[in-house]
Amino acid sequence: MIRWGAALMLAALSACTAVDRIEVPTRTKVIEEALPPSKSFGATRPTPPTRSNANIAADFLSLHFALESGAELPVFTRFDGPITVRLAGMPPLSMQTDLTRLLTRLQREARIDIRQISDGPANITIEAVSQKQIHRILPQAACFVVPNASSLEEYRRDRRKNKSNWTALRSRERIGIFIPYDASPQEVRDCLHEELAQALGPLNDLYRLPDSVFNDDNFHTVLTGFDMLILRAAYAPELQNGMTHEQVAAVLPPVLSRLNPRGDRIVAQQVSETPRAWINAVQRALGSGAGSAKRVRAAQEAAQIGQRQGWTDHRRAYPYYLLGRMGQFDDPDAAQRHYAMALKYLDTTPGTEVQRAHVTAQIAAFALAEGRGPEALPDLNDAIKVMTQAENAALLATLLLLKSEALRQAGQSDQARTVRLDSIGWARYGFGSDLVVRSVSQGIAQATAASTGG
Repeated sequence: MIRWGAALMLAALSACTAVDRIEVPTRTKVIEEALPPSKSFGATRPTPPTRSNANIAADFLSLHFALESGAELPVFTRFDGPITVRLAGMPPLSMQTDLTRLLTRLQREARIDIRQISDGPANITIEAVSQKQIHRILPQAACFVVPNASSLEEYRRDRRKNKSNWTALRSRERIGIFIPYDASPQEVRDCLHEELAQALGPLNDLYRLPDSVFNDDNFHTVLTGFDMLILRAAYAPELQNGMTHEQVAAVLPPVLSRLNPRGDRIVAQQVSETPRAWINAVQRALGSGAGSAKRVRAAQEAAQIGQRQGWTDHRRAYPYYLLGRMGQFDDPDAAQRHYAMALKYLDTTPGTEVQRAHVTAQIAAFALAEGRGPEALPDLNDAIKVMTQAENAALLATLLLLKSEALRQAGQSDQARTVRLDSIGWARYGFGSDLVVRSVSQGIAQATAASTGG
């Protein structure tokens, strides 16, 4: 078995963004040409929301009348009339392809009158810039969206003026989105989905949502059926710029009944708000320093808050997932116990198939390390189906590599090779071809050194 599989699997499981360069310049081009081409997803098949319209109405209000910081927004805002979108800067080819797919979905699923133009002023300008340029302004951001700007230079110049303040907005006329051109194709696409959706509608993220990109846990990478319903409701004729929270709350029930009649037949569930203390603890747990004592304590604090809140949903599971990720190399047995706790709550929470697939990848890796790969095959196959529908190429590539190794352990070498090759195409989209080629180069260099005794 070639060692590049293990190298790439580690890159996927640790969410690594760089691999040490192996100096094989004469081989790199040959390797790239020999690899399977980058794969892409077909037609999106979103799952309709599974919550009641009463719960969805509460979600809509929370999403539209607050910012992630907790600051309240005084009025409802959206675009009026047809919306134009323009790509600027240095967009890679994949960005245009994914933008076309996204605009088609917004037209078809959210019924928004939106189209791309090639030049001239646009309502929404998506500027492809470098990660370095983004980090000069927002060091922790992968990408971002701002009001009343059409270029990064304009925003940099005016960022401290009232025009750049979302709370001062009374209608949406001009929005700027800034996305890195030097990220992987999937990262670029994910930014397109989240930032374009926020340019059109919700400005808040809610950890209580299990089936949405409007959630800082980042399990969902493309707009879901719930997200499209929220956007479609935002552009319903009953809603207008300048409406207050109370005015929107009054007209929202009949809007949702018309757009999502099945939601009227689902019983509303009592949902508690997410305390700021839990959010802060999770953010600290997600900070830098893999497995650091501070991060572990923060995740433990979030788990304790969830217990005190009496939660039994995905929010109760999330800190245990984080604890498992932080401890999977130092204390794999404890990590497996944390993953088991996460699954305990995810298994009883509807709409958490994507979250469960993430946990499956970690549990399967542990089973493979113990030589129990064949036992993991049914769960891996289920997770692969989920990730294909969810369009997460990075995790899909990881799951396929895990399946390949499980098949190898089961004595199915030919099928293992086929699955492993399949994973490369998804990895090129999910992680970027440069990372994949360097991982393959590293594996070849290691294999050569081992065969020659170097």
